[in-house]
Amino acid sequence: MAQTLRRPLSFWLAVLGVALVFAPLLPGLVWGLSPSINSAVWHSLWLDPQVPQALVATLTSGLLGPALACLLAAGAASALYPGPGWLALQRRLPTLLAVPHAAFAIGLLFLIAPSGWLARAIGQFLSWTVPPAWVTVQDPYALALALALALKESWFLLWSVAAVLGEQAVAQQLVCARSLGYSRAQIWRQVLWPQLLPRLGWPLAAVLGYALSVVDMALILGPTTPPTVAVLAWQWLLDPDARLQAQGGAAALGLLILFAGGVALVRGLWLLGQRGRGYPKGQRQPERPPRWPWQLTLTAPGYAVVAVLALWSVAQSWFFPALWPAALTGASWHGADIGPMWTTLWLAATCSTLCLALILLWLEAGPRQANGWLYLPLMVPALPLVAAQYAALLHAQLDASVAGLVWSHALWVLPYTLLTLVGPYRAFDDRLTTTARALGCSAWQACWRVKWPLLLRPLLASWAVGFAVSVAQYLPTLFVGAGRFATVTTEAVSLSAGGNPRVLAVQALLQVLLPLLAFALASSWPRWAARHRLGWR
Repeated sequence: MAQTLRRPLSFWLAVLGVALVFAPLLPGLVWGLSPSINSAVWHSLWLDPQVPQALVATLTSGLLGPALACLLAAGAASALYPGPGWLALQRRLPTLLAVPHAAFAIGLLFLIAPSGWLARAIGQFLSWTVPPAWVTVQDPYALALALALALKESWFLLWSVAAVLGEQAVAQQLVCARSLGYSRAQIWRQVLWPQLLPRLGWPLAAVLGYALSVVDMALILGPTTPPTVAVLAWQWLLDPDARLQAQGGAAALGLLILFAGGVALVRGLWLLGQRGRGYPKGQRQPERPPRWPWQLTLTAPGYAVVAVLALWSVAQSWFFPALWPAALTGASWHGADIGPMWTTLWLAATCSTLCLALILLWLEAGPRQANGWLYLPLMVPALPLVAAQYAALLHAQLDASVAGLVWSHALWVLPYTLLTLVGPYRAFDDRLTTTARALGCSAWQACWRVKWPLLLRPLLASWAVGFAVSVAQYLPTLFVGAGRFATVTTEAVSLSAGGNPRVLAVQALLQVLLPLLAFALASSWPRWAARHRLGWR
């Protein structure tokens, strides 16, 4: 006990900073969701005629989407790593990850809708004059939503796989296996996947939790009558009727139950597979080039989405079945409301900068064994957490305030900042800071003059990831902002319900451009600083 109290001041500052982000959630959960812990509320939820079909759509998109994302990521990694194709895919991943979920859903809507670009391309050969009567979006089983989740989350899983594959121990085992003459498929099956899968538990749980509770993508691509459970809960929580609010809280808790059941199912399948898995000796197999164009499969949808958004944003008139707009104009950009863009810019920059500073303090002085607790907002469905945030801020009279909005975004920006920075921090050679300390520098001077300048690239990359996460936040902005803070994400989602597709494309493209600018700054600043010999003196 005495040793704990003798911790340095930096330790307590790190713990206090993280506690300010997470601790208000506990009373918020009690205030926001306690009315839902009532048998009558759950009974009314169960008897609601919308729930059965909403549950089917939620399970379809929430389980099928992550499963397809895992298959895409596993297939691409197994086929391309190691090799130039894997390196090329790695270079494209930051650009693909910078595309927010809502913007990707809007672009995919423009692509696969019955009047979308793909139908127009097919109509050129079949002489269509009207859009086909296909239900390609907002289908009752949420298959379009599952497709969008599969494509978008496969990039995140590939990024997580790349982080593990970049470790030196994994590379050494790969070299050893290849020196024994084993093929790429044998190496992945017998050496790499048995090590990678247990370490990908957190990213897989994050993908499952997001897929079950996603609202913005479900509003754009998901079914409407009825919608998914997450959208139903969101609508009920915003209703002024206290009974429906309690029912919305029960639905949010139901999402937590679905998430726990999904995690248990995946864990059970993994243990079952481990029990029957062996390491067959077999014969060495010849190396075969990948037969499926994995790079094109994973990157083409992202680039196609951005391209169709850009085209719609400058289209003057574009009627079916024309494959190209009749004329191009910048009128939509000149008349665009840039207020949401400036709100998004200052909010994302403030939140990502504060979270980066807090994570640096945490990684230097905080209890590293508690890192797993900071990932919890990424694991569990977002809707119960947002409801808890809103209840806590209501009691503190900070709803619809700048401080409350920044705090609400920090709950998700902070874990992603830690997730992207903890790997480079662990890989840093501590002998360099030890040498600086031996030359008379204090611990923080060694960080400022030696460690952080050498980690400038991952620090800026982590900041850019936090910036992109803040730009993509929809539920916290809507609940906590109480409609007073319009961002490009809230504008794009509201416009997707109907209206001018050119204005919608502009807002969605701004959603893409802001994170891309952050990533461009993160990649170019170290080169510019090195060229001009700038340091942190």
